[in-house]
Amino acid sequence: MKTIAILSQKGGTGKTTLTLHLAVAAQHAGVPAAVLDLDPQASASGWKDSREAEAPSVTSIQASRLGKALQMAAASGTALVLIDTAPHSADAAIAAAEAADLILIPCRAGILDLRAIAATAKIAKLAGKPAYVVLNHAPHRAPRVEEDARDAVAQHDLTLAPVVLHQRAAYGHALTLGQTAAEFEPDGKADGEVRELLAWVRTQLSL
Repeated sequence: MKTIAILSQKGGTGKTTLTLHLAVAAQHAGVPAAVLDLDPQASASGWKDSREAEAPSVTSIQASRLGKALQMAAASGTALVLIDTAPHSADAAIAAAEAADLILIPCRAGILDLRAIAATAKIAKLAGKPAYVVLNHAPHRAPRVEEDARDAVAQHDLTLAPVVLHQRAAYGHALTLGQTAAEFEPDGKADGEVRELLAWVRTQLSL
């Protein structure tokens, strides 16, 4: 079983959106996935409550129960666990980072957001795990934005993931319905981005 921690000490970066889309994409690719929701706001769990499909499972837990929850996931045959964390909660972020095989740090394209990843970068570095920034909600056809983002994250000894998630209505509309973009708009551009990101993630994890 492989584990991904979705971290950001800044709010509004799209952690839950990234978590849920990767989890559903993994299920569709034949990789049994589960989400552990460490955020007290339980946004991922709320999405699950409005969802008709049984998979992926979403479990709301406290950080102190993370180890036990991972053991249970492994015992149930889960191949990929995604940990959704809360902003401004260093203890939960550290626990998730230490348990992870890979850390993904979602970040919006604005320079202020990019500069705000310093605290999250420090947690990833302390955990000693591979970590990448996923540029999220990026404007369309703006290569300079991606270049600036790559330069900004490099200042924190981080690397930008090669797949960018752009501003697409399908992401938000889908979550409202307990779905992801793949289910709301199959083969749409948002679905394509997520599938491409998952393929890259699986390569990193040898999954």
